[in-house]
Amino acid sequence: MRIRRILAAVIATSALAGLGLTGAATATAAAQRAPSVVSPSQCREGGGDPRIDLPGNPCVGGKYDGQAVD
Repeated sequence: MRIRRILAAVIATSALAGLGLTGAATATAAAQRAPSVVSPSQCREGGGDPRIDLPGNPCVGGKYDGQAVD
């Protein structure tokens, strides 16, 4: 009986720790995302080329590749 309680506690602790690690990884990934809209100067500084002549005004290449240029 005691072994079952200990085993249940170990399993519950492991599950909660796993959820905590998943949440931390998600928060880290969200913090590393590039902004959804960049300025033409930010695009150039990131190594890209602001292409306002293309649909959606994307930054092409570099750090902000594919982001909209405002």
